[in-house]
Amino acid sequence: MQDQTPDQTADQTAALPLSGVTVLEMGTFITGPCAGMLLADLGARVIKVEQPGTGDPFRAFKGTLYSPHFQTYNRNKQSITLDTRDAADLAAFDDLVRGADVFIQNFRPGVAKKLGVDWDRLRSLNEALVYASISGFGSTGPDAARPAFDTVAQAASGFLRLLVNPRHPRVVGPAIGDAMTGFYTAQGVLAALYQRQQTGRGRLVETSMFEAMCHFNLDDFTHLFAAGQVMDAYSRPHVSQSYVFQCSDGLWLALHMSSPPKFWENLSVAVEQPGMLALPAFATRDSRIAHYDDVVAHLAPLFAGRPRAEWLARLRDLEVPSAAVATSAEVLENDQAKHLQLEVSAPGPMGEFRTIRSPLSFDGQRSLNVTAPPLLGQDNAKILGR
Repeated sequence: MQDQTPDQTADQTAALPLSGVTVLEMGTFITGPCAGMLLADLGARVIKVEQPGTGDPFRAFKGTLYSPHFQTYNRNKQSITLDTRDAADLAAFDDLVRGADVFIQNFRPGVAKKLGVDWDRLRSLNEALVYASISGFGSTGPDAARPAFDTVAQAASGFLRLLVNPRHPRVVGPAIGDAMTGFYTAQGVLAALYQRQQTGRGRLVETSMFEAMCHFNLDDFTHLFAAGQVMDAYSRPHVSQSYVFQCSDGLWLALHMSSPPKFWENLSVAVEQPGMLALPAFATRDSRIAHYDDVVAHLAPLFAGRPRAEWLARLRDLEVPSAAVATSAEVLENDQAKHLQLEVSAPGPMGEFRTIRSPLSFDGQRSLNVTAPPLLGQDNAKILGR
């Protein structure tokens, strides 16, 4: 990791914006834990309340109780085990609620009430509590009881259609629907905390994976509303003039050419095709969009003729918007990633815990502190006295 300099690193004694905020998270899998992690990254104390014995099901996704899936969304947290169906455990939980600022759960509708952790009951214990409830399709309505997972939410919201190549239909990419729902939930919690400063009262913050992904898919809906256009997987790449090309060494690079003529003029220099922009397919923005496949057919053989490193150097020198289609390992070796100190680490129960820091800086300083995701019930003694 690159040496730290005073203007790049956080003052380790400076408080993060949510220092002093206590969050109870009964989150499982991704949506709830992601929301909790985002608040923890901002300085909140996040206590993850898990079922004794098993904990968050994501813990055991690969046969252990500390899977990479679990590690992704549970750093900077504490873990306790309580079964709120047990009277003693419920009493201990209630004591925590009375001193908490935020509660997060992502159970299916009706489950929170069965566990004794529903909004009405917790509000009676702490009227200043901000209660975040995440569901698949909403807490009411004909689809409220439907099971929802990432791919289901992506598909139902219209977003998955924009990712799937119709010529080779496969579900691709990470759990965008799960993670984005966590982001929206954290945003709602922050807004409710801000309002509580004026009113002293908490709020019930609700969202669903379906609603979150419909909003995340806003561009698709806006084109429908404004132009009657139903977008497909190629709509945006064509309009933005975005491309990926394989180079002679089998590695890939990406271009996002947008519309400024200088990008295309400089690209013609880079590929040593001075007359390229006189071709009908390249002549104007509209023609490049209309003849996207022809543009690709012309450029692909050129990029296939040289190794990627050579192309990236040429394109960078000419200020053509481009980047390697990098693997995660390649990203960590990138000079800019090292300069920004994206990778942070801490001692963990399974050895060194490595992760990517929060992308936010405050007053020109970034926090490089992180704690490893907790073992199941790791903080029972400290928090519960057990």
